[in-house]
Amino acid sequence: MYKRWKVNAIEELEAVAIEFLQLFPEQTIFAFDGEMGAGKTTFIAQLLKQLGVQEIEGSPTYSIINEYETNSVKIYHLDCYRIDQRNEILNLGLDELLNEKAYFFIEWAEKIDFILPTNAIWVYIRCDETNNSREIALQP
Repeated sequence: MYKRWKVNAIEELEAVAIEFLQLFPEQTIFAFDGEMGAGKTTFIAQLLKQLGVQEIEGSPTYSIINEYETNSVKIYHLDCYRIDQRNEILNLGLDELLNEKAYFFIEWAEKIDFILPTNAIWVYIRCDETNNSREIALQP
């Protein structure tokens, strides 16, 4: 499945998040790719809100993993930016964690791509510097 949204203002993210999640009614692993400041955390926060998370903890840059549970749906938000070596991934148990039935929203997923399942959905967020818009694109 390939899908693309153009986002011109942050207020448009709610509608994009609703449509995005309608495409994936089952728990799925989403691998986010985008440069620093592209809006990965902001979009993930909107997805969490749409899934019913009341108190969003922000990006797990230092903790690496934030865990949420709503209406018996488990959700993990991972930020792998600080992971430098493959053995850190194994020490944290991320390979085992990905076996859980849950929604996974993974920032800087390219750092752990070797443990991601082949059915992970890649979400690309790109910035257009000329008009400060964003493009959010899905690719299986």
